Amino acid sequence: MLTDSHCHLADPALSGRLPEITAAARAAGVCRFIVTSTHEGDFDPVCRLHQPPECYGAVGLHPWFAERHSPALLSRIEGLLPAHPRLLVGEIGLDYYGERKQTRIAQTAALLAQLELAQQYRRPVILHHVRAAADTVAALKRIRFRPGGIAHGFSGSLEEARALIGCGLLIGIGTLVLNPKARKVRTAAAQLPLEHLALETDSPFMPPAGESGNTPANVRRVAETVAELRGIAWQEVAAATEQNLNRLLAF
Repeated sequence: MLTDSHCHLADPALSGRLPEITAAARAAGVCRFIVTSTHEGDFDPVCRLHQPPECYGAVGLHPWFAERHSPALLSRIEGLLPAHPRLLVGEIGLDYYGERKQTRIAQTAALLAQLELAQQYRRPVILHHVRAAADTVAALKRIRFRPGGIAHGFSGSLEEARALIGCGLLIGIGTLVLNPKARKVRTAAAQLPLEHLALETDSPFMPPAGESGNTPANVRRVAETVAELRGIAWQEVAAATEQNLNRLLAF
């Protein structure tokens, strides 16, 4: 069995054909999903999809929408967590790509507030980090964050990965690893210990190079590519990453 540890099944690009998408995923051996939010509009559809142990939802404010951070939004998240005991917090984080770095103060405030909520309710987090690994690690250390989570869509250096692992995070390897030119993520997938990896698609976003779409079925291709890079069977990658997620989700 495989898990897509980061997908957006509530997104309109996928939500209208979920039976088809989940059937294709299961045919590829992908039988568990972590469905993330990006803003408040996702919360209700994600909570409807939240049906552990097959599907886990995550609610949170993505750094692209940091200007929407408010006490009311935090109260909404805080109300959902006890109502849904296995709900995660995410997708939260920092994104310093291009002009987005100009909102880093608002992003940091939103991240710290959501980390505190996740800490209070002992929920793992799904972390978005783009050109902001050091500040993401600093935020986790400032909160002394303990519940763990996944550093989603990893594309950084081994040093960055090790710092995130040191904060209790799994490293999310996604469809970028399918691109032979993506040297950093392929190095991470090949060299990091298997016990620190999770597999994902970020579907419908991040389609494989040269393709127009992305669905959770592609986790199988991610697993096969990681296995090829490591010189092992993909079933070994699947077994290890499932054990990692089982530990993370045993909260």
